[in-house]
Amino acid sequence: HHDGSGQAPGDWDERLVTASEKFSGVAESFRKLRTIILYPEDQQPARTIMVLSSDPQEGKSFVSANLGISLAQGVGRRALLLDCDLRRPSLHSLFGLNNKQGLADYLRDGKDISTFMLPTGLANLTLIPSGTPPDNPAELVASEKMSAMMHGLADSANDLLVVLDSPPFLAASETLILSQLVDKVVLVVRWGKSGRDNVKKVIDQIGREKIIGVVFNAFEMNMLDRKIQGVGYHNYYSESYY
Repeated sequence: HHDGSGQAPGDWDERLVTASEKFSGVAESFRKLRTIILYPEDQQPARTIMVLSSDPQEGKSFVSANLGISLAQGVGRRALLLDCDLRRPSLHSLFGLNNKQGLADYLRDGKDISTFMLPTGLANLTLIPSGTPPDNPAELVASEKMSAMMHGLADSANDLLVVLDSPPFLAASETLILSQLVDKVVLVVRWGKSGRDNVKKVIDQIGREKIIGVVFNAFEMNMLDRKIQGVGYHNYYSESYY
């Protein structure tokens, strides 16, 4: 499936392949974010990072996937993508994987978390999909088992970098709980869509010191779908950090 050459497997979503291969601006943006995560100026590097948007449809899963790819490609460290959007998961589909079993199943009655880890086709990058949609996502995420799992994954013996794709902040009560289980948060803001007040609400509740980066994702997905080449990606996509 993966030959070590860096080629993405054939069943990845075309947008993901295009972003990681053809538009170097995207890869470059994520390399910058990766550097900030791995080599912060005055604190311990984060092991667990949550990707968050204030509202739905901000492209946060796309950002999560790209960040996971960048971390796995970069530093010889293993990276794990964890789909915590138990209500409307989409990470598995970006990688062409199924969602039969995953986080929700582990939290309900799973014994060994590693049995839920799926290979993405990229060396060093695995995915735990969200699994069977539960009736009580907020309860599962707030459970003792969830926090114990996060502690286990973040254990320095693992040398694992964990990226959580979380539900939109204003749509799900469990997102605030998740933010307390991670070292740092990457906030995804879509120009023209994210109301300034909503973004401010998120920052106030999560705490500015927890937010390691803001990705302004103004890139309309249909631009990639139409395969418009030669358009500088950075025109649509830029980042800014606190």
